[in-house]
Amino acid sequence: MQYAAIDIGTNAARLLIGEVSELEGASFVKKLSYTRIPLRLGESVFDTGVITEKKQEDFRKSMHAFKLISEIFDVHELRVCATSAMREAKNGLEIQAMILRETGVNIEVISGAEEAKLILSTFFLMDIDRSIPFIVIDVGGGSTEVSVFENGERTASKSFRIGTLRLLKEKVSKDIWKQIHNWVDTNVDLNTVRHIYATGGNINKVHKILGATAMESIEFDEMKVLRDDLDSLTLLQRMTKYQLRPDRADVIVPALDIYLYILQELKCSSLIVPKIGLADGMIYNMHLKESKKKAKTIL
Repeated sequence: MQYAAIDIGTNAARLLIGEVSELEGASFVKKLSYTRIPLRLGESVFDTGVITEKKQEDFRKSMHAFKLISEIFDVHELRVCATSAMREAKNGLEIQAMILRETGVNIEVISGAEEAKLILSTFFLMDIDRSIPFIVIDVGGGSTEVSVFENGERTASKSFRIGTLRLLKEKVSKDIWKQIHNWVDTNVDLNTVRHIYATGGNINKVHKILGATAMESIEFDEMKVLRDDLDSLTLLQRMTKYQLRPDRADVIVPALDIYLYILQELKCSSLIVPKIGLADGMIYNMHLKESKKKAKTIL
C-alpha cells in the first residue's frame, strides 16, 4: 500500500511517495518517488515574522503540484506536516486555511517534539543494537532536535531554536551554544560509550561527498576539513567543486557548524548517517495506523 508524505521544512518542501516492505523478516520504508522544492519559508518568516505574498503563492503551487503527483501514484493516504517556519509564522493559521481551501491539502503544524518522534519511529526498522546507548541529532533549517536513548528507550529530548537557515540569516539567540552545552551537561553521561546518528539533508550530502558507504560512520576530523574547505569557497565554487544546488551550497556550512559543535560537546569523534527523515517516519506511521485498523476489522 502506497502513502504520500509531505514535509514542509524551513528550507525546503519535500514529497515522498513510499510503502513499507519486508525483506528477510525486517520492515523498511521503500522510497518510490521523491520531489524536493526549495521553498524557503524561513527566509520571510525569520525576517518579517510572516510568510509573504510571494512565498504564499509559491507554497500554494507547490502543494498543488505535490497533490497531483500523489494522485498519479493513487496513494492510500496523504499526510502533510510543517515544522519550524510554520510554527513561528504569525499568519500560519491563515496560510493553512488558504492551502486547504485552494488545494484540498490539510497541513498539520507539528511541534519539535513530534517532529523528533516521527523521525525516530523508523530507527528501529534498521539493524540497531538497542543495548548500545545512542543519540540522534537532526539539523533542519529552523531547529535542531537532539534525542538520547538508553536500552532502546528515549530518556531525554530537546528541540533547539537553531538551524541552517536561521543561522545563515543571523536569527539565532547569542546564548544558543551555551543552551546546548548546558543541556548536554545535564542530560548526557559523557563517560558512556554511545553511537551518534545524524539526520537531515545536509549531513546526507556531507556523507556522500566524503564517499562513505551505507551506514558507514564519518569522522569529526574529515567533516571539519570539509567544512573549512567549503567555507573558503564562494557559493559558485562550492556548487562547481562539490556538485551542490544553490539552496544547498549556502546552508551546508552552517549545518556542519551545528553538527561539529554538538559532536564536540558529546566528546564523540564520529557519527553515522542512516539517511532517513521526517517523511520516512510519516510513511511508517501511516502504515502502522492502517495495520492496526485492519487488525481491528479482523477481530
